[in-house]
Amino acid sequence: MTASAKPDCLALCALPATCWSRLEERFTVHMGPAAAERMAFVRPMAERFRFALASGGGGMSGELIRALPNLEIVSCFGVGYDGVDVAAANERKIPVTNTPDVLNDCVADTTMGLVLGIMRKLPQADRFVREGRWLQGAQPLTTSVHHKKMGIVGLGRIGKTIAKRALGFDMQVAYFGRNRQPNVPFDYHANVESLAAWCDVLVVITPGGAETRNLIDAKVLKALGPKGYLVNVARGSVVDEPALLEALKAKAIAGAGLDVFADEPRVPTEFFGLDNVVLAPHVGSATVETRKAMGDLAVDNLIAVLEGRAPLTRVN
Repeated sequence: MTASAKPDCLALCALPATCWSRLEERFTVHMGPAAAERMAFVRPMAERFRFALASGGGGMSGELIRALPNLEIVSCFGVGYDGVDVAAANERKIPVTNTPDVLNDCVADTTMGLVLGIMRKLPQADRFVREGRWLQGAQPLTTSVHHKKMGIVGLGRIGKTIAKRALGFDMQVAYFGRNRQPNVPFDYHANVESLAAWCDVLVVITPGGAETRNLIDAKVLKALGPKGYLVNVARGSVVDEPALLEALKAKAIAGAGLDVFADEPRVPTEFFGLDNVVLAPHVGSATVETRKAMGDLAVDNLIAVLEGRAPLTRVN
């Protein structure tokens, strides 16, 4: 196949190098600019784009989807797809795909890392040694993780994998979701406040989007209480960030481990001076192995449609 015969693919995110090479073998790839310049970039060749690659957290607006008259698929590099206007895709029966399952283990590992990090204060311990404070005395005691209660907000594929990790620490597990799940060996709470009041550490792994915006609000944080911890590995939009900052400052909760924020990568500087929060730059799935698996699946979905097959992991 010559380069000129390859169909055009609009790419709104990067992929690992080996995955990008696979993409370029089958498509003529056009890397889209920043959101503010995107429509101007697309309009002159809008009819050429049959394929689109996007990050799950952003990029594929309804305006952009409607501007591409021959679009056949939006392939998301990520398990989340709240950054894609799925309703606009549905209007034209355009499949939207994501990359489920291949990142479950890494996100679960990161979650437990944040649980250990904030409850055992491991980043603070590192600083304690580096700054020479150990010479003046021992670091203050921290909180045990084992036998504590973990509440999981969103018991999907990743949530179940996190629960498996928690059981390895002899933790009790309960969950909240839109519906009670059959054949799940964990107690179900009908609302987040009830789950927060029950648990020692509240883990958020629900999808983002309008339905879950600010789901973790001041009322939930109050229910979590001064001995409770919050860990967010979902989307920053799920937590009311100003309310969380106030709770951390007032020590209305014991602490938080955050991998996601409301306006990434712009993290409120108020977090930086707090000793009861552990911050990570959205690295839940950020390992070489997992990102390659995600990239390969995103490309496989595009190739499936190119070859006239059904996409592998359609979400709509």
